[in-house]
Amino acid sequence: MKKMIYISLLASSLLAGQEDMQSLKEQLKAQQKTIAELMQRLDRIENNQETNIYVENEATTEYVDTMSQPAQINASFNQNAYIPDIGLILNSSIVSRNIDNQAYPEYGTPGYILPGEAELPYNKDRGFNFNYAEVSMYSAVDPYFDAFAIFHMEADSFEIDEGYVTTRDLDYGLRVKAGKFKSAIGRYNELHQHAWDFSEQTLLYSNFFGPEGLSDPGVQLQWVAPTSTYLMVGVEAMQGTNEQSFGYEKGNSLYNTYVKTSLDLSDDTSVLAGVSFMHGKNTFDGDTNIYAADLTVQEQLSSYSSLAWQSEYMYRDMAEDSFHKRQDAMYSQLVYTHNQNYAGGVRFDALMKNNAGDAYANMYTAMIEYKPFEFSRLRLEYSVDESKYFDGQQKNVQQLMLELNVAVGAHSAHNF
Repeated sequence: MKKMIYISLLASSLLAGQEDMQSLKEQLKAQQKTIAELMQRLDRIENNQETNIYVENEATTEYVDTMSQPAQINASFNQNAYIPDIGLILNSSIVSRNIDNQAYPEYGTPGYILPGEAELPYNKDRGFNFNYAEVSMYSAVDPYFDAFAIFHMEADSFEIDEGYVTTRDLDYGLRVKAGKFKSAIGRYNELHQHAWDFSEQTLLYSNFFGPEGLSDPGVQLQWVAPTSTYLMVGVEAMQGTNEQSFGYEKGNSLYNTYVKTSLDLSDDTSVLAGVSFMHGKNTFDGDTNIYAADLTVQEQLSSYSSLAWQSEYMYRDMAEDSFHKRQDAMYSQLVYTHNQNYAGGVRFDALMKNNAGDAYANMYTAMIEYKPFEFSRLRLEYSVDESKYFDGQQKNVQQLMLELNVAVGAHSAHNF
């Protein structure tokens, strides 16, 4: 636009070359004044300081130009800054499994899941699965709050997976989150399925919290210590609707306290660790206590190549009337990222102590993935699961799966 103005000035000067010099000077002055006004207006437009809006009253709808009436309109208001960033995730898979589609939903895991009561949101059928579409939104609300929402859509359901606000720029390293959100217990729980390193949920999370983890209405307070080494302390008060370990219906009853830290052992080696204690009421009006610990070590081999070892352990003491379920579970995984396109990994899962049923059930998983670009992924995964029982008999579930995941629109980076 600025170039067009200067071209217009040059053309006008050439056309006026044969006119009277005094007349030319007057025209140049008039054009310079017009150009100055246009430049000021252009700067305002480029800086989003000019907004033409309609003002409605009881009698009429009036067009108001904020340039001509700056005293009546707050010219610093920028509506564009309040339009949310929107992202879309699509996830589908092809599954080969040695258990047919009628029998598979009827499985049970002694002490954890009753036969036929398992949730199966991902990769349910042998054959083709459209697992979900996930829509995410983020926007700054004002100078004090940010807003986040994630909507989870499956073939026959729609739910608000997360919807919360977080504070901005609180003093003393504090941050508050309120709404419905995923608990910060452990490492995997805060991640959505498309951000997992493996397509199947761990035995630990699927048996303690369900395949989608623990997400509840509540409030969270975090404090980051003013130290050279990262140290964060957090507390959560949540409703406690997760029936796998809690599910108390008479009021909010779930509380979590956690500490997370990280340090760099060298320029290429990073360590993250965390511990959590969660307490709540369950459907039997008894107490459930969960103790959790996690450790992640990552070695950066080159700009796009890394090796990451990650492990989690949880112990659950769940009172059901006069009986206490005392159970623990863990997983340990190793993921090698070769470059921007290829990665592979292995994982070992174990349900260990379990005084409410058979113990020492394991799962073995291996995967290789190809990412043509940052926002698309093909993952081939094979697993052998020893934890599932059908008609009271344990069967090894062998599964081969090809998963396709694509992301479009605005999408934030995942936490390491």
